Amino acid sequence: MGRVSGKVALVTGAASGIGRACAERLAAEGAKVLLTDVQDMEGVGVAAGIMKAGGEASFRRHDVTIEDEWIGVVGEIERRFGRLDILVNNAGIAVSGLVTDLTLEQWRRQQAVNVEGVFLGLKHSLPLMRKAGNGGSIINVSSVAGLKGAMLLSAYCASKGAVRLMSKAVALECAGLRDGVRVNSIHPGIIDTPIWNAIPGAAGSNEPRDLDAMAAMGVPLGVKGAPIDIAEGVLWLASDESRYVTGAELVIDGGLTVR
Repeated sequence: MGRVSGKVALVTGAASGIGRACAERLAAEGAKVLLTDVQDMEGVGVAAGIMKAGGEASFRRHDVTIEDEWIGVVGEIERRFGRLDILVNNAGIAVSGLVTDLTLEQWRRQQAVNVEGVFLGLKHSLPLMRKAGNGGSIINVSSVAGLKGAMLLSAYCASKGAVRLMSKAVALECAGLRDGVRVNSIHPGIIDTPIWNAIPGAAGSNEPRDLDAMAAMGVPLGVKGAPIDIAEGVLWLASDESRYVTGAELVIDGGLTVR
């Protein structure tokens, strides 16, 4: 217990799935967590559950594509805590379809949430992390789709690949400034989260993907992962245990990308 005790954390997309698991795990280990999402009722419920379990958390509605909302979120953290130690840029969506069928609007929406949201998080969170002078840890949630291609997910792969390399570039900027802030990306594989509801099972099919069948066929360990599997990796990257890790890719996929 207490692996991130006393630290202040911001987790985006925290109302469900991986974001929720990260917020709960960080709070359980002593962090003061601000959860943000566009799903108000779910986010309030997650924060209430953390508080009931003895943690410290609150929820704020936050569209990561809007710069003014980022300014407001970071400003609230500064007023309440005077510091920010951990940022988990988790908010994301999946837009699927053959590249010839995707609209420009769909493409731009995918990049706005998954890429511009991360950019805005970096831009507006880093000054507060540096102001406290205690360093910090930024974890950008990419995907195995940021490491390899996936049919029907060209826009998603492009966005997650951008997150991967943006993380490395900003890690070098922070290291060069000697600000003590570490920046890493995390790459989930087949994890049981709601995002799969937006990804059809095959071209021309509206049926959801069978994650168990996919894992049995493509994952060396033979099973799908759970949000807590990713949250444990995020906790390690957020803690001082990973103090010498920056610009790295933490792949949590049951061996999917090895095969």
